[in-house]
Amino acid sequence: MLPWSADLAGRLDHHVVESDLLRGNPLGDPHERPLVVYVPPGYDDSPERRYPAMYVLLGYSGHVGMWFNRTPFRQPYPELADAMFAAGDAPPAIVVYVDAWTALGGSQYLDSPATGRYHSYLRDEIVPFVDARYRTLADRDHRAVTGKSSGGYGAMVTAMLAPDVFGALATHAGDALFEVCHRPRFPALARRLRDMYDGSYDKFLADFRSRLPGTKDGDLELLEMYAYAAAYSDDGIVRLPFDDTGAVVPEVWDRWLSLDPVVMAADPRHADALRSMRAIWVDAGSRDEYYLDFGAVSFHRALEAAGVPADRVHFELFEAGHGGIEYRYPLALSWLSHRLT
Repeated sequence: MLPWSADLAGRLDHHVVESDLLRGNPLGDPHERPLVVYVPPGYDDSPERRYPAMYVLLGYSGHVGMWFNRTPFRQPYPELADAMFAAGDAPPAIVVYVDAWTALGGSQYLDSPATGRYHSYLRDEIVPFVDARYRTLADRDHRAVTGKSSGGYGAMVTAMLAPDVFGALATHAGDALFEVCHRPRFPALARRLRDMYDGSYDKFLADFRSRLPGTKDGDLELLEMYAYAAAYSDDGIVRLPFDDTGAVVPEVWDRWLSLDPVVMAADPRHADALRSMRAIWVDAGSRDEYYLDFGAVSFHRALEAAGVPADRVHFELFEAGHGGIEYRYPLALSWLSHRLT
């Protein structure tokens, strides 16, 4: 009964996936992971019917259990998606809620020797797990990857790195245009690290892990930057992209930029992948605190430069900040499901 809960017209199945690829990962994170799979209304009544599948990725610090958090005057995303399918606003689809959390708060959905093989986990373990247990249309032309913030970043890079697995994507305020969304934060973080921890990330991490997280200014900002540095490492060593003055360290920053979706889209291999997509949804709030609206604009322009047909792309800026845009997610699911059915 709303606002405390809602009865679903479809069904949510809760699984635990035992991952061989995440076993023994560098951070010692669990290799057994929760996975939630939604099947739409009528799934059990039509045993011959098969459905497109849409994979949903969380933003930084998110884990799959957080999809069920309730906030005032809002419903959680799984309920909003269910209501959309129940109303007949979109062709029915299977929705898969993926967990790629790490002890640092996130993996960026990449394979990294400093965090673990989270891209391969999604591509080579989660997708086959779902296809083996549910009546999916089990090919890339009927499969999408979606997400917000770091999840939107994951959607963009996953589609570019695995176009044989995913044929569509949706990114809501996804991390992009690193020169604008990340680089301006370096001096403030360097100062905070200097003034609170003598410039040492080891001291910060030891302090952070010794107490209730989030009880000191800058906790999550410092951890987030370290998590990105770990995710973008190419040799297992976590190197910051800035020095003690907040100035860029070129050799590290170049590695980060090579994983910026805007830069990646200009690579002929990734441009080919993007042109192969059946549908690409890009949006962001026009007041995004991390300037990811500019990232969305730049990624959209990169799609145009790559030659992605305009009729396959939905681009929109809307009045909002970075948070509280969950109401947008079902809009993208509806648009994608029409194109993947």
